[in-house]
Amino acid sequence: MKTITLGLFFFSFLSFGQVSTNKAHDAIIEEFLTNCAEKKYDYNIEMQKWQACLDEGLKKDSTVAQLWQQKAMPYFKCKKYEVGMPYLDKAVLYDKAEWLPYRGFIKCIFAKTYKSAITDFEECIKLYGNNYVMDHTYGFYIGLCYLQLNEYEKAEKCFDDYVNEIYKNRSQLEHPTAYFYQAIAKYELQKLDEAITIFDKALKIYPEFSDAKYYKAICWYKKGKPKEEIMALINEGKENAKKGYSINEDNTVYETYPYQKKLR
Repeated sequence: MKTITLGLFFFSFLSFGQVSTNKAHDAIIEEFLTNCAEKKYDYNIEMQKWQACLDEGLKKDSTVAQLWQQKAMPYFKCKKYEVGMPYLDKAVLYDKAEWLPYRGFIKCIFAKTYKSAITDFEECIKLYGNNYVMDHTYGFYIGLCYLQLNEYEKAEKCFDDYVNEIYKNRSQLEHPTAYFYQAIAKYELQKLDEAITIFDKALKIYPEFSDAKYYKAICWYKKGKPKEEIMALINEGKENAKKGYSINEDNTVYETYPYQKKLR
């Protein structure tokens, strides 16, 4: 009886400690991130003061993962990847479930360390299943990495699986970016008819999608389509691009996505 009582007391003590730690973390985040860094400073023009707020919070408790992530984030946005990554590594150390998928995303889209990004996302899938980060599955980002590593068959499988999952799960809206990259994988494998069909699916959802029009035009060129039709599609895409109709992911504000065409 004493053993059971002591065991229950010990369990309750541990549980109370965890709750208290979380509440303590929340208080530190509110004081040093919300009320200091975010409320007082713009990291674009006062980076040192932003970082100083977070450093004060970390002096109180160095295990607050969100403060480490917030130290990293502004550096990624100004392309200082090697400066930011050690801070993000700390965030992953203290809260892997929250920040490992985010680190994989940063490696894929920002730092462009594709092999390392694949390692992170494969660990995510093993631990948490093929869940979502920044609007897409972990498998989608693995597909982007394989495209950038010229491993097109692997990329094709990732995007085929992703599109099939979206199609099965009707609560998940079809996504033009998903179709675009599925078509790109087919294009790189010289499956031109399939690529054109899938680019058309993307354009049905997003008719002004300039990047899809550009690569569809290249497919037409390779298939011997009349030059006038090819140039008409390219010029149409250029006009769309001038109006800002490109890959419509949030982070294109900071980074060019794989295969995204920029106006010259």
